[in-house]
Amino acid sequence: MLTKAFIPYRGYYSSPFARWQGSMANANAIILGAETTKRWLAEKNWDPKMFDYHFLGMTVHQHRMFYGSTWSAAMIGATGIPGATVMQACSTSTTCVYQASLGIETGYYQNVYCMMVDRCSNGPHTVWPNPMGPGGEVESENWLMDNFNKDPWAGNAMIHTAENVSKEAGVTREQCDEVALRRYEQYTDALADDSAFQKRYMFPVEVRLSKKKTLLVEADEGITETTKEGLAKLRPVLPDGVHTYGAQTHPGDGNVGITVTTREKAKELSTDPGVEIQVISYGYARAKKGFMAMAVVPAVKMALEKASISIDEVKAVKTHNPFAANDIYLAQEMNIDVNGFNNYGSPLIFGHPQGPTAGRCIIEGIEEVAMMGGGYLLFGGCAAGDTGAAMVLKIG
Repeated sequence: MLTKAFIPYRGYYSSPFARWQGSMANANAIILGAETTKRWLAEKNWDPKMFDYHFLGMTVHQHRMFYGSTWSAAMIGATGIPGATVMQACSTSTTCVYQASLGIETGYYQNVYCMMVDRCSNGPHTVWPNPMGPGGEVESENWLMDNFNKDPWAGNAMIHTAENVSKEAGVTREQCDEVALRRYEQYTDALADDSAFQKRYMFPVEVRLSKKKTLLVEADEGITETTKEGLAKLRPVLPDGVHTYGAQTHPGDGNVGITVTTREKAKELSTDPGVEIQVISYGYARAKKGFMAMAVVPAVKMALEKASISIDEVKAVKTHNPFAANDIYLAQEMNIDVNGFNNYGSPLIFGHPQGPTAGRCIIEGIEEVAMMGGGYLLFGGCAAGDTGAAMVLKIG
């Protein structure tokens, strides 16, 4: 259990998420994240030089990523601090917050800024020399699509892992469609009253179109309206599968910032010192080969055990759910109502920029629990390589 790591209330933001090849498709994710952070800090009247360490989380290579953490720290105005780049697929945000929390816990850091960014759009194409190949032909990789389509260890695509779990756990097409529809309904709740819930944490991005012209992105882009009838008309992605394109997420672009600090500094920076957010525990796991969705359950159990609480004591649950089967399997194994978690949104609907995805889920969970008067928040999600990560936070 962690005892010394805190997040200031509203000491975080998430940008809108844009479906890939949308408004953020041509912006370097590191630059866009740093520019968004700089504007956000200025609006809060926070001096970026107050940070003593920086974590940059990202998974899709961007130009000059070699200097990513120190470059982004300098761009936001924290010119005198070092940092590290964390890459753990869709567990990236969770791990950034955990690593920052460990540093606070041990006294190595006092005030850490975690910035998680990704741009799935226009991913890079990498080539390597291959002098022994026919005619010296190069080896190549499409950074995004090749990795979506094949885990080099398990030998299958992401969609296959979801179908493997569905087959073993008895998940049906009807269940997947029902969960997809429920998640869409939950997302639309966040749009009520002129998007009142999303305005609690969402910060717009300014995309540079030219030297003189910018585009302000203030809301999620590319959300697909979901209906029972529409889902029923879709064919499964795999011939014998239970997931259609309506029951899985879509790649996206976006960024998230989260501050992790001491209890005293959190009170100072909080917009409401009466709301305290403590990072309690972290969990991790790796499932058997080719069964990615299963890894969430042991990770969640570990986080709950480390927090010394049960699932019944949790006020809200948020998940990274690239496939409907993720939530169905978690609900079955943890004996909870699949319709009762992921209120106000989840990646199944708002998209999947990878690096910042879990960060947005955690932020939304914090706001949900704060609205309920406090309690424990549980986040759990899967990641490439049949891995999972989870986190427990206490809001009060």
